[in-house]
Amino acid sequence: MIWFIFGILILIAGLIAAGIMHKSAIAAGATALALILVIVSCISYVPTGHTGIVTTFGKVHDETLDAGLAWHAPWDNVINMDNREQRVAFSLQAFSKDIQQVDIQGSINININKATAMILYREVGVNYVNIFVAPRIQEDVKIIIARYTAEALIENRQTASDAIYELITSELTDKGINVISFAMENVDFTDTFEAAVEAKQVATQEKQRAQTEQERMTMEAQQAAERKKIEANAAAEVQKIEADAAAYAVKVQAQAQADANTQLAASITEELIRYNTIITWNGQLPTFAGEGIMPIIDFGVVK
Repeated sequence: MIWFIFGILILIAGLIAAGIMHKSAIAAGATALALILVIVSCISYVPTGHTGIVTTFGKVHDETLDAGLAWHAPWDNVINMDNREQRVAFSLQAFSKDIQQVDIQGSINININKATAMILYREVGVNYVNIFVAPRIQEDVKIIIARYTAEALIENRQTASDAIYELITSELTDKGINVISFAMENVDFTDTFEAAVEAKQVATQEKQRAQTEQERMTMEAQQAAERKKIEANAAAEVQKIEADAAAYAVKVQAQAQADANTQLAASITEELIRYNTIITWNGQLPTFAGEGIMPIIDFGVVK
């Protein structure tokens, strides 16, 4: 814009000087110089990694310029906005749901949306990091941290970080700012709280160790009782088997004796009895006391 104004002023001055001095060369030179300045005012250069925002007397156009040379009306102005990824570090103090102080350090990586950069410039300006991004980070981190107790925050640090990322993304995207990544790099608590957490962890570990030891002793006692039960059952089973075997042996022996007696009884005949009586007689007649008794000896002689 300034070169265009200079060009017009030079052209006017040249024409006036040529009229006064009656020299056409002055008018021609002024016209050429003015034309060069007007052409220069119609050309802008947008550096690599930037987006050009076009304004006319302060009014922002609805289109943007890509990197490189760009043509525009001489009265337009081009503002270059950095669209490269940039890291914004932050450090803040927040309070948990149970009113524990939490010191947080982290970072967020962002870049601007090229297609909507003119909206960001119109509503915020080129200093959007300090004006909009940094305050939103401070506010959103505190909002999410206040949803967790200090102990829950320790256990769910990544979950809280993801929630902050989603909240910040939804708010920055509306302004044409892309959130590439978010990280809570360090989360610190007061020394008093950290000492209490450590003591609780130690107590919990001791309790778990005692429970584990008790479970081990109980398991060993159960195993010992089970072994004794198995051994007793085995001994009883052995005794039962031995008793059954002994009873069976007695039964077999008795049956054998009964069979032998049956066979022996079957083998005794009247002739065998007479024969045994004869071979075992000692030749003496039996003596009896009494009247009218006469022993009769039957020698089994066949008549």
